[in-house]
Amino acid sequence: MSLPVFYLSSASDVGVGAAVVLDGPEGHHAATVRRLRVGEQIVLTDGEGVALEATVTSVERREVLLTVTAVRVADPAWVELCVVQAVPKGDRGERAVELLTEVGVDVIVPWQAERCISRWHADKADRARAKWQVAASEAAKQSRRVRWPRVEPLATTADVAALVAGASAAFVLHETADLSMAQVVSDAGPDGVTGRVVLIVGPEGGITVDELAAITTAGARSVRLGETVLRTSTAGVVGATVLLAGTPGWRRSTLDTARHVSDEN
Repeated sequence: MSLPVFYLSSASDVGVGAAVVLDGPEGHHAATVRRLRVGEQIVLTDGEGVALEATVTSVERREVLLTVTAVRVADPAWVELCVVQAVPKGDRGERAVELLTEVGVDVIVPWQAERCISRWHADKADRARAKWQVAASEAAKQSRRVRWPRVEPLATTADVAALVAGASAAFVLHETADLSMAQVVSDAGPDGVTGRVVLIVGPEGGITVDELAAITTAGARSVRLGETVLRTSTAGVVGATVLLAGTPGWRRSTLDTARHVSDEN
């Protein structure tokens, strides 16, 4: 079983043999909720690709003391997948973020599409984005990621079009599209899907004609997932999964994509 992951902002400054104190909310969770014991091993990460393997040496009420036994840095991914998620109603947005994080998405962009039922007004946008980022961070730890996704500020349709224009490839999910996402992956050839890819998911009421025109004019291809219409909070993770299945990272035969920093010297 893989080791549990905890957040340590200073992970990039720590070397093998160093003593580390895990305190604050992470220390409380490790000591009180997970009930770590002396001798157990965990991973500490900064969420930017650094992973410290560490052994517990002491457990206090709200903190854990550890000794670092190995330092790894995750190799950059072959593809950077950005999902533009139209803001869903209720808590479905946070659920969508959790699933997107678990499957391996790198960037999540909340989009205030015209037909979104939920509206992130100026006084709400920062708080809502922060809740999405917390959901992403918690899901990243649960899924043992050491490169965590970032949640960008709320985007307009013009912002989305600009993202599309700067991407290696971009796709917008639409039920009337003739091209399937599965065909896109098949057409990618032996090297699979690579580069910076943007996947756009519309709102509950659907993407408007003007929004679709702006996005496709910027370079996105309209694609469908299958014969059924999915919820906006579900479509993103399904589309991302199909795309990622065609990437080198999902096709390789080994899971070890990190290099031991300590072994390079």
